[in-house]
Amino acid sequence: MEFDPLAFAGTAEYYSRGRPPYSTDIAEVMRHELSLDGNGRLLDVGCGPGVLELALAALFQRVIALDPEVGMLTEGARRCLHAGVDNVRWTQGVAEDIPVLEVAPCRAVTFGQSFHRVRRREVAELVFEVLEPGGSLVLISNAVVGRPQPESPGYPSIPHDAIEELIITYLGEGTRNYLERWKVEPPERFEVALSQSRFRGSRTVYAPGRPDLIRDIDAVVDNYFSMSYAAPRAFQVPSYDLELTEDRTLGNPLGIKGAGEAGATGAPPAVVSAILDALKPLGIDQIDMPATPQKIWQAIQERSAAKAAAE
Repeated sequence: MEFDPLAFAGTAEYYSRGRPPYSTDIAEVMRHELSLDGNGRLLDVGCGPGVLELALAALFQRVIALDPEVGMLTEGARRCLHAGVDNVRWTQGVAEDIPVLEVAPCRAVTFGQSFHRVRRREVAELVFEVLEPGGSLVLISNAVVGRPQPESPGYPSIPHDAIEELIITYLGEGTRNYLERWKVEPPERFEVALSQSRFRGSRTVYAPGRPDLIRDIDAVVDNYFSMSYAAPRAFQVPSYDLELTEDRTLGNPLGIKGAGEAGATGAPPAVVSAILDALKPLGIDQIDMPATPQKIWQAIQERSAAKAAAE
């Protein structure tokens, strides 16, 4: 199955907000398994918005983050700057570009849930060429099926089937065909591709799971919007976002959603606070709502008159 390298265009912010995080111990597991000591170079292929850069940059002297989508690189650079991570070079390109990117030698090459989107056998050989002696190709993903499950906090499960049907309603039967193709013709298992390359095989290592991960409505929506097959187009976002959010309440035992003015009560005080902040240099610290233009003008005039009388 061939993939569009720009399938994630416009999804970077959704990705950074909505994708479930990796294990909190991922850096320690990598350090232990690969004997990392802060030296060497990491190439992260399909870096997205810098998820692995934030987690792993301290384990290497230099990191090269590779992604075909400019928005992902921009979001990743922003997040790393905010976190004080300054040893990352952001590079636009795809895995098949590795031979011309001058990235060798690499202590490690990572694919964070992205190896399925490349020509696996070909790319495995390209990675083998840029690794230093003893270097490692590391494929990272979230594994849930077959792994120990934490005790449920009692919240309803995410209705994935209903969400996918809604996505298909908006994006068409082509999306259904795409999803069905994954089920009927799943891609070759990574272990098979690696066994038929110069790596001659692979080894699976599990990092501890996260027992504290609870997804709220916005995170669920953002996660789906970050998917290549579900990313909404600009003209679809308002109604698409609204209906998908409403659909999340199907998991409510009563099938209802709270309503009322609670979501709007904070706006008027916030506006008045902003007005008072602007008027503070004039010595005005009180205006009753509603803060009409006439009231504001009158307050300014009265304060000016009082100041002039005092002088």
